[in-house]
Amino acid sequence: MTVPLPPLPPAPEEGYRPGGRSIADLVAGEHRQLLELVDRLTGTPEPPADGLEVLTAALSRHLSAEEQYLLPAVRSARPDLAARVDHEIDADAGLLTALKEPTGLAELAERVRRHVAGVDALVAALCEVATAEELIRLGNRLEIAEEAAPTRPHPATPATPPWNRIVEPAVGVVDKVRDAVSGRPTYLADLPAPPDR
Repeated sequence: MTVPLPPLPPAPEEGYRPGGRSIADLVAGEHRQLLELVDRLTGTPEPPADGLEVLTAALSRHLSAEEQYLLPAVRSARPDLAARVDHEIDADAGLLTALKEPTGLAELAERVRRHVAGVDALVAALCEVATAEELIRLGNRLEIAEEAAPTRPHPATPATPPWNRIVEPAVGVVDKVRDAVSGRPTYLADLPAPPDR
């Protein structure tokens, strides 16, 4: 069984292995970074000054890319998990709303942890049916989508293809202009390293 991929250039030949990282590896790495930042914000006496801004930008990019490529791939490859995909999309909208109107770091942190657990289970299910090449090609698309994604929460934008693949990059351009004008930090590398323990 092959995973129905989004429109991608055809693989040049049988046995070809594309360059890049697997979507499973990318998502796992991003989830680890998001959880570490959440822990810094909620569990240290002196959280980084711009930590919430960076968390907001990182999560906005991350959720956008997952909704553009990961979740549709899971829905196509594992129709039996469509209800769980829908649940994650609804939970993502709630997480984006919480970022836009924060009700408290503890609640936000719990939403991030639930997101990680739910999506990790879907990634594992995708890995059961996808080939290594498909996972790498999806990973490449995920990285491209993240670079074009919004850096601010927009819970009212479309959350499913094809509209999110059209709307979110356009919204992302506006966000990046606002970030540049305001000097807003948006990447984990923009934060100071955590103090040694």
